[in-house]
Amino acid sequence: MSLVSRYEFQKCVDRYKGDWHAKTLTCLDQFKIMSFAQFTDRSSLRDIEMTLEFCGKGLYHAGLRTVPKSTLAEANEKRNWMIYRDFAKVLIKWAKELYRDDYFRLGLNEMVYALDSTSIRICLELSPWAEFHHGEGCVKMHTLIDLRGSIPSYIVMTNGLVHDSKVMPMIPVEEHAFYLMDKGYIFFKQLYECFHLKHAYFVTRAKDNMLYNIIEEYEVDKSTGLISDQLIRLTGLKPSVQYPEPLRMVVYEDYVTNNVYRFLTNNLTIDSLTVAELYRERWSVEFYFRWIKQHLHIKKFYGTTENAVYLQLWIAVCDYLLLIIAKKHFNIPQTLHTISKSIGPLLFKQDDIRSIFKVTKELSINSPESQYIEGYLF
Repeated sequence: MSLVSRYEFQKCVDRYKGDWHAKTLTCLDQFKIMSFAQFTDRSSLRDIEMTLEFCGKGLYHAGLRTVPKSTLAEANEKRNWMIYRDFAKVLIKWAKELYRDDYFRLGLNEMVYALDSTSIRICLELSPWAEFHHGEGCVKMHTLIDLRGSIPSYIVMTNGLVHDSKVMPMIPVEEHAFYLMDKGYIFFKQLYECFHLKHAYFVTRAKDNMLYNIIEEYEVDKSTGLISDQLIRLTGLKPSVQYPEPLRMVVYEDYVTNNVYRFLTNNLTIDSLTVAELYRERWSVEFYFRWIKQHLHIKKFYGTTENAVYLQLWIAVCDYLLLIIAKKHFNIPQTLHTISKSIGPLLFKQDDIRSIFKVTKELSINSPESQYIEGYLF
C-alpha cells in the first residue's frame, strides 16, 4: 500500500465528497480494509471484522484499524464506487508508463490491445438490478487489455443485458494501434466509425454468413498454415453501406486442432501470418479474466446493491494494478501468482518488500512519483 499515492487518492475522494461526514472510516481506510479482504480471501463482512480483531497490534503498523461489519457494509453501500474507478485510472496510467517499453512477441512497434468481456454471476433475487436472462443475474466487465504487461487499460461495468457491441463507441481509440476482438463485436457500423475512421486497426473473425466479393488475392506460404489472403468488399444489404471500404480476409488453418479461421482486418500492409498471430494474442484477455477470478475475491460479494458490487470490483481492479506495478517497480522476479499468494500472510510484516522477495536488481524508477515511495507492504 506504500505504492498508493495519497495525493492522487484524495483527489478522487474529494471529487465525489467521499469523506463527507466520515468520522471513523475514511475512504482510504475502506480501501485498505477491502484490499486486505481481497488479498486474504475473506468470505464475508463478519470474517473481515473477526480477522482484523485477531491481528491486534499489527493493524497499527499496517495503517489499518478494526471496524464493525455494519460500518463497513454501510460504507460499501453509500460511498460512491466512482471514487475507486477514478483511482484505478490513475494506476492504469502509471502501469502503462512502466510497461510501455516491454518487448511484444510479434515485434510490432504499434500498441496492441485486446477487447472482450466476462460475466460474473450474481444472485438475481438479492440484486434485481443485475438482470441477465433465464432468471439469472450477472455483472459484465467489458475490458480493453494492453498486451504489454496485461494492463486493463479501459473497463466498463454493466449488467448482463448490455451487449458487447454497445461498449465499442466508449473505447478510447489510439491512432495506428491494433484492437483484437472476437466475432461477437462484428458490427460493421461500429468497426468503421470507431476504428477505421480514427485510423486505428482491428483484427477479428468473420461470421459464417458474411457476404462479400473478392477484389484481389495475394500469394501466401501455405506451409505456415495460411490458406489465402484476399482483399474483399462487403456485399450484404446493410454491411455494404455501413462499411463501404475494402477489407482484408486472411484464412488460416491451425494444424494442432485442424480448425480453419477467417480473420478480418482493415490493415492492408502487415504480413498475412502476423494477422493470424495477432488474433492468437487475443487470448491474453481470457487469461487475465481467468487470473482475476481465481486470485481475487470477485465471485462472492460483501454487499448486494449495485454500488457495493461495483465498489468491490473496482477495488479488486486497483489491487491487481498495484500488484503488476509493484512487480515492475521493485523488479520482483517471482510470478504474479506467487506475489498475490504471498501478500496476504505478509501484510503485517515490517520488512522491505524487496528483501522479502529477495530482489537483487537495482530499483527501476520510471515514474516521478517513485521518489516518494517506500518499499513497504503497508
